[in-house]
Amino acid sequence: MFCQYAPYHLRGRAWSEEVKNEMADRIIATVTEFAPNFAGAVLHRQVLSPVDIEQRYGMPNGNIFHGEITPDQLFSLRPAPECSRYRTPVAGLYLCGSGTHPGGGVTGAPGHNAAKALLSDWAK
Repeated sequence: MFCQYAPYHLRGRAWSEEVKNEMADRIIATVTEFAPNFAGAVLHRQVLSPVDIEQRYGMPNGNIFHGEITPDQLFSLRPAPECSRYRTPVAGLYLCGSGTHPGGGVTGAPGHNAAKALLSDWAK
């Protein structure tokens, strides 16, 4: 189960094993309200906080999209105005990951768009 939007910073607490398990228990209990056999079907679990994801996978603030999918971080603002067209200041280096417009997910759109930019530059 992937539960997005867990806060990176907790008010008055840190992401300890106790806090992670408390949160996981609460999420499983909530799902079980709608799917009564759910809790009994869970045999194993691994609980990763945003801090764990950042440390393990290098994703800033544990965000799999490398930034929020909000208006202030989309279009020409993603990842930064000078790199928003998939090109970087380094010749031949293009950006195509979740941190580029239109963001992460399973669309492949950032890679498609970066490939179009590369092919456009290559044809010149």
